[in-house]
Parts: sequence; C-alpha cells; structure tokens
Amino acid sequence: MPMERDELGSWLRLSLTPGVGNETARKLLAAFGLPDAVWRQSASAIRQVAQPSQVLSLRTEPNELPALLDLTWHWLQASGGGAARRQILVLGDPDYPPSLLTIDDPPLMLYLLGAGSLASNTLVNSIAVVGSRNPSPQGATNSQQFSKALALAGLTIVSGMALGIDGAAHEGALASVEPGSVRLATIALVGTGLDRVYPKRHLELAHRIAHNGLLVSEYPLGTPPLTANFPRRNRLIAGLAQATLVVEAALQSGSLITARLTAEQGKDVFAIPGSIHSPQSRGCHALIKQGAKLVESAQDVLEEMKIVSRSSVSMTSRVATTGHGDPDKAFGPANCVLEALGFDPVGLDALQARTDLGTADLQAQLMALELDARVARLPGGLFQRI
Repeated sequence: MPMERDELGSWLRLSLTPGVGNETARKLLAAFGLPDAVWRQSASAIRQVAQPSQVLSLRTEPNELPALLDLTWHWLQASGGGAARRQILVLGDPDYPPSLLTIDDPPLMLYLLGAGSLASNTLVNSIAVVGSRNPSPQGATNSQQFSKALALAGLTIVSGMALGIDGAAHEGALASVEPGSVRLATIALVGTGLDRVYPKRHLELAHRIAHNGLLVSEYPLGTPPLTANFPRRNRLIAGLAQATLVVEAALQSGSLITARLTAEQGKDVFAIPGSIHSPQSRGCHALIKQGAKLVESAQDVLEEMKIVSRSSVSMTSRVATTGHGDPDKAFGPANCVLEALGFDPVGLDALQARTDLGTADLQAQLMALELDARVARLPGGLFQRI
C-alpha cells in the first residue's frame, strides 16, 4: 500500500533527528510502534528507551524536515509505475528484504528506483561482484564477462556502481538482458540520494539500470557523495547478495570490507587470481589465503553455489590466466607478440628483447592488436594483453 504523506513525514523525521541513529530508532519503534507514536510520547517515556541527550532532539522537529518531505513526496508522486518506478521501503514493510534484517545496522528506510523489487523471492539467486576502481584492462574484462555469464545463468548481479569493476559488472549484467525480459538483471547500491548520480560519467548506466534492474539507497534525496557513505553501503551489498565475487582489488580496497562482511554472514567469498606482480591482485590473493574460493570461470562459481544454469550459453571459458581455448591463436604472426606480452604489463624495450622484432615492426603489431581490442596501452608506456 502506498505511503501517505503524514506517514512519510514521520519516518523522515525519525531518520533526520540529530544524534539518533538506526539503533536507537529501532529501539523506539520496538517500544512504541510506528514513528508517529514516538512523537506522542512524554519525555519521561522516551527517556526509558533513549539517552537523555537524545530526548530533546526527539521532541524537536528538524528544521530541514518540511523541505525534505516536499522533495521526497514529489519524487514519489512522479513515479509512473512499471519501468523506473519509485518506492520507499521502511522497517516492517512486507517487502523489506529479510537478508538486511540480519546485518549490523539495517537501514531505517530504503529508497528504490527501477523496474524490480527487493522481495525475498527476487534475491534467491544473487551475487555481489566488486573490485578496484582502477582495474587493469583484464580485470575490467573479467568483471564484465563473469557478470554476463552469471546473469545469463539466472543470477542477479549486485554491485556499487563505482568506476572500474563495479561499473563493468553492471554492464555485463545488462548485456545479458533480452528484449522484453522482466528479469532483475542487476542491483546498484549507491552512496548518494537517488536524485543524484555518482560518478557523473555513469549517468547513462544508471538510466539503463533503472529500466532493467534496480537502484537502491539508504540515504535521503539530496544526499551528496560523501566519502563516509561508500564504505557503509558495502554492508548492504554483502547483505543483499548470497555470495561475493572479488574480481580485482588492492590490499586496502573497500571490496575487502564487502568480502569480510560476506564471510561474517556465513556466505561464500570467491576471488579471481591475477599476476603476482600486480598490486591490484594482492587483495584477491590475500582473500584466497584466508579461505576465499579461487575461481577461474563463471562455471566454478555456479557449481560452488549449486546453481544449475538456465542458459544454453557455454560458460566454460576461462579467464586469461589459464590459456585454455585462447582466441589469440587466430592472429598468426601477431601471436608471437601476444605470447611475449604474457599477462602482465610490459614495456616496449622488454617486448623487443623477447621478440627480437625491430621497433617499427613491433609498434605496427601492437597497433594492430590495439585496434582489435586484444592489447591495451597503459600509462608509463606499458602494454597489457586483454
């Protein structure tokens, strides 16, 4: 049932009250019922649940409430239903995802924009795909290809719509969508209000997710991209998904937070191995040492999750580190350059030493491979096989 304006105002007031976080809000709701009942309580009654310092805040309406209520109400009313519809879920709502009720600090309110829902039956098969904001070309390719294969098998891809691995994961999931499909391909957990898109270069991606997936935020409309919001939303990524796949991550990556939260919830953590020389692979290698499951293909993930693919598309292709079924064999003379490249970034001088090719010939081969999207040119005059 759609939320009435007064009810929305009560929930917004509770979420805005200074010094009152989700934990205290849940205690108040457990003691008094819906938020509008909280405001009818005496100071002495509230003091039985909240700290004395919070009582005055709870009995004073936040100055910003009227403006935020107007903004949020108009945002909800603009929902046309169907694709890209707008919803707000609150604690106790029948559609509030049960998996979030068991995490630390479940959100008081969830804002949704998109064609899907968070009903428990839609999240039966889901996996978080996360990783570096500055991945290698191979890392970005792996994220997109794994996500597409997993989505074709029927999984919903959950990620954070950040640059790099996250964005590639959403792209891969969207690439699996067939015309007319109503399947929830991907869920993006964002760290801003849903009336904003961050990063801005993902504006078009956000629109496509809204029509073939779901954008979700715990933050009120108008919330800017504050640094502290993004690590907090990782608990929602881990909470919504059945498992987490870390594609590529440095040792200090926020993706390792998501992996840790996933493991603490008793769920599977998967990691793709990479080059021992790449800083962006060290996070995955650390996870594998700690017990994460090393995977080389989407099929490895599906078998561990005991999911039978509903797609006839073959998912036995391996990531580049395995060398099985290498499509580069078709390149003929250029294959020697690809073999010399290996799978780590390499400079021109090292390639010349490995191939014995002249500078002009080597650069011509590299240019041809770049045009065929088999090789990427990296900063510092380095090249990497894709």
